[in-house]
Amino acid sequence: MKAKDFDKKFDEGKSIVKHLDLSKARRSEQEQKRVNVDFPIWMIHSLDKEAKRLGVPRQSIIKIWLAERLQQISA
Repeated sequence: MKAKDFDKKFDEGKSIVKHLDLSKARRSEQEQKRVNVDFPIWMIHSLDKEAKRLGVPRQSIIKIWLAERLQQISA
C-alpha cells in the first residue's frame, strides 16, 4: 500500500491495523535493559520485608520507588 493511500484511510477514520506489522512495534522509552546493582545486605532485607508486606517481588519495589523518585526530580 502506498503511503498516500495509508494516510487517506487513517484520515477517514478507517482501520489501518491490518496494514501494520505489529510484531515489530515498540513503545518508545519502554524497552527494558538488564542492569546489575549491588545492594548492602541490610537494604536487601528491608526491600524483601516491604515486598513481602505488599505481596510483590523485590524487583517491583525497586522499580516503583525509583520511578517515584525520578518523577519527583523531574517535576
